[in-house]
Amino acid sequence: MDQGSEHEFTAFVSERGAALLRVAYALAGDQYAAEDLLQDALAKAYARWPKIRGDAEPYVRRILYNDQVSGWRRRKRRPEVPLGVTPEPVADGDTADDTVLQMMLRDALRMLPPRQRAVLVLRYLEDLSVEQTAALLGCRVGTVASQSSRALSKLRDLVPDFANLAERNNPEQRYEQTERDEPQTRWETAR
Repeated sequence: MDQGSEHEFTAFVSERGAALLRVAYALAGDQYAAEDLLQDALAKAYARWPKIRGDAEPYVRRILYNDQVSGWRRRKRRPEVPLGVTPEPVADGDTADDTVLQMMLRDALRMLPPRQRAVLVLRYLEDLSVEQTAALLGCRVGTVASQSSRALSKLRDLVPDFANLAERNNPEQRYEQTERDEPQTRWETAR
């Protein structure tokens, strides 16, 4: 690689490295694993830099997803490891409520199997469609939908206040919850 290309690659890493590390962290669930994942992806991108320089970020993101998926396919499924005692949420009105809930949610995300975590990252952090997520992960659309549903259900079990957080951030979620819990109410509302 020539000197100019090396400078372009270095500038790309300096400019987009932090955002790519956040995605890698969300996929891996661990800071050190995320750093390794990103380092491997950047090494692969460096080798192909002259061909990808104009469209490097999507290429690196795809490497991150593919490497993470390949990693969990190679490893046997690990048993869940309890993280210890989960802190109780602070009483209503305290500004620390959201922080505690976010910490509990982060810990619960780490407890999800890698495939479910990858689906949630792609669908909700990266805001990809079900079809785009399926294409990136190399699976069927139905698999993405079922993994997403299972992951969200498990998060609700692990962090009971998750539904309350979702309600505050997304009023439509409240209606979906009502539909599931009270079908009669939904029918009466539709009239």
